[in-house]
Amino acid sequence: MSCIFVLQRGWVVVGQVESEQENLITLTHTSCIRRWGTTKGLGELAEKGPFKNTVLDKQPKTRFHPLTVVQSIECSEKWNDYFSSY
Repeated sequence: MSCIFVLQRGWVVVGQVESEQENLITLTHTSCIRRWGTTKGLGELAEKGPFKNTVLDKQPKTRFHPLTVVQSIECSEKWNDYFSSY
């Protein structure tokens, strides 16, 4: 499953959830979302996949504590092309 995570201090990342444990969430194929590129927010990005104006900064496998999550949004299958090109 792929998700967008809004984390504390304004960080927004997207990736494929490798594992969710009590003290750690691990994402693979992770990118920091620097610019959404949408007109209707993160929900639109999660539903429709990356837009022409979306800026994604790839980063290595990423881990964070669940208590740092402000919200998570499950991504549609339209993200599969992006992750397959990772």
